[in-house]
Amino acid sequence: MIGGLRHAAPSSPLPGASTLGSVDSLAPRLRALPPSCGPVRLVAVDGPAGSGKTTFAGTLGSELGCQVVHSDDFPVPWEEGPGGWFPLLEEQVIRPLRRGLPGGFRRYDWQRGAYAERVTVPPAPVLIVEGVGTARRSVARLLAFTVWIEAPDDVRLRRVLDRDGPELAPRWHEWFAAEREWFAADGTRARADLVVSTGVPCH
Repeated sequence: MIGGLRHAAPSSPLPGASTLGSVDSLAPRLRALPPSCGPVRLVAVDGPAGSGKTTFAGTLGSELGCQVVHSDDFPVPWEEGPGGWFPLLEEQVIRPLRRGLPGGFRRYDWQRGAYAERVTVPPAPVLIVEGVGTARRSVARLLAFTVWIEAPDDVRLRRVLDRDGPELAPRWHEWFAAEREWFAADGTRARADLVVSTGVPCH
């Protein structure tokens, strides 16, 4: 990772609004980095649920013309917590890429509750991995760059409930608590190369 490159983008109530300027300036910097995972520049977009990781990663991926792999592509139960999905990514994607080989996995369709198409992950110049725990300490040496996305708790809660329904509020409160514990133990934010804020508190 590159030290001393943490910056905060202006706050905005929508996850895409404050990130476009950051993405425009970030893409050329990422292309210029040395490979970190075999021939791949592995970029992690991490942060708590509802912070805007998916939007940021999608915008950055479009700017770079690269693939984005999401934590939601993997079938991990809520009960396993923020760290539960990552071993699947590590085994099926990161380990092959370290050897210069294509990775791949079966995408999980959460709406159908079943596996969907197979996704191939070639050893391209840049790969973005997005989701809670992607920038974990255990793989920090394999990351070319880490982006931390954040927003106030009330903004994040509103986003996830708008998306998933208010009946899941108790479960999301539990998840937020588990995330706070995970990130505190892992020290994820402190290692980020870029910090982006995507929301303002509700009043």
